[in-house]
Amino acid sequence: MSVSYIVYCGICISVLKELNNIVEEPYMDEPFHVPQAQAYCRGEYASWDPKITTPPGLYIMSVLFKRVFMFKCSLPMLRLTTALTLLALPIVLTRLSCFYRRIRPPASLLTPTTDAIVLSLFPIAWFFGFLYYTEVPSLVFVVATIVAASEDRHWLAGLLGLLSCTFRQTNVIWTIYAYATSQLMYLRYRRPGPGLQQLSKLHDPFADQAKPVDLYKSLLSLPNVLPDILPAFIPYASVLGIFASFVIWNGGIVLGDKSNHIPVLHVPQLYYFFAFSTAFGWPVLVSGAGGIPVLLQKIYARTLGSKSRAFITGVILAVMLYTVKLYTIHHPFLLADNRHYTFYVWHRIYMFHWLAPYALVPAYLVCALAWFLRVGSEQSMLQTIALPIFTLAVLLPTPLLEPRYFMIPYLLMRIQIVNVPSWALVLEGLWYAVINMVTMGVFLYLPREGVGRFMW
Repeated sequence: MSVSYIVYCGICISVLKELNNIVEEPYMDEPFHVPQAQAYCRGEYASWDPKITTPPGLYIMSVLFKRVFMFKCSLPMLRLTTALTLLALPIVLTRLSCFYRRIRPPASLLTPTTDAIVLSLFPIAWFFGFLYYTEVPSLVFVVATIVAASEDRHWLAGLLGLLSCTFRQTNVIWTIYAYATSQLMYLRYRRPGPGLQQLSKLHDPFADQAKPVDLYKSLLSLPNVLPDILPAFIPYASVLGIFASFVIWNGGIVLGDKSNHIPVLHVPQLYYFFAFSTAFGWPVLVSGAGGIPVLLQKIYARTLGSKSRAFITGVILAVMLYTVKLYTIHHPFLLADNRHYTFYVWHRIYMFHWLAPYALVPAYLVCALAWFLRVGSEQSMLQTIALPIFTLAVLLPTPLLEPRYFMIPYLLMRIQIVNVPSWALVLEGLWYAVINMVTMGVFLYLPREGVGRFMW
């Protein structure tokens, strides 16, 4: 076991102990999850709280821990089950990082890489790893699904993907993403054996060198490689079939509280995601060759470098402004619950002036383009654009601005940036650590009378 992982585990255990000593009663969403888990622990599997929107994977996990490890179903022990998945997060992230780096993972599972430990400190994941929430177990199973797919263990990936859907229904999309990203990497790096004829190729240049015509060329080359990748899709098709059966049986995707979780067209969610990603990931975003000046030069060249580019940029901005006007949603939860940081972001920025949401549109475009250029300098065109497409499928129907929804796509985007200088990795870790200390400190030690404890 590496020293850094021992320190990481020690900090997590210490924080969990302190949280249990101070927050002795279930908080926020825990009053729904904890009684439901305790009912399952008593064997009352027919009992179900109609306010719970997600499947029972979290509660089943607690029951398994109870039966295998003799865990009690008290609040501290239930929180421990999610904290254990937080301890497992660097392990699965290490294997995913090695997949993108094209290197062998460490021989021991208990020696995660430094970048995996830093990413495990990502504030949203780290914070909710100490509460009895579905977020971190869901994240761990999604990453494990992608890892299994990357290792060509597709039936295992299908099983893990199916298990991930028992924590959050939208993980069915990330299960298909696991197939897509694994096959893109497979087609990119496969080589014919000795004496064998040349294999069919998928046109997929590096993203930062690609032009619009390359997308057309990719479509033309797709039929040639389909016979090579379709057999691997069978396990994922099975997951889709099971999920479709669930949706038909349930009458929709959401289990409970359907009136407050009606799918809607929420286009600005993608804009919020890129702004959120930039706020958290800026140390890595600016760490590319040439630093901030070169990144800004590339953004300028892409947006205003010529008359045609300026015209296209103007059209994109006009479309974005229109979608902000038409599809911005003031969700009742966002407007009413002042225990979340998003309440203050919304009231003090987006509701500061009626022009504020529109004034941010150019910033959204710059943030999105910056991430495209940073990821695209290391990944192929299709690999780079695949994640935003799947992210859009996850975020577009969600009416509520919620940082937890951004956690999985952010980490999957960030981990594709493999050439990170040491100084940037250190800065990223320090940035996450400062945010974690502030947010956890505020949550534990600065509750506000009449309001409660502040959290993401």
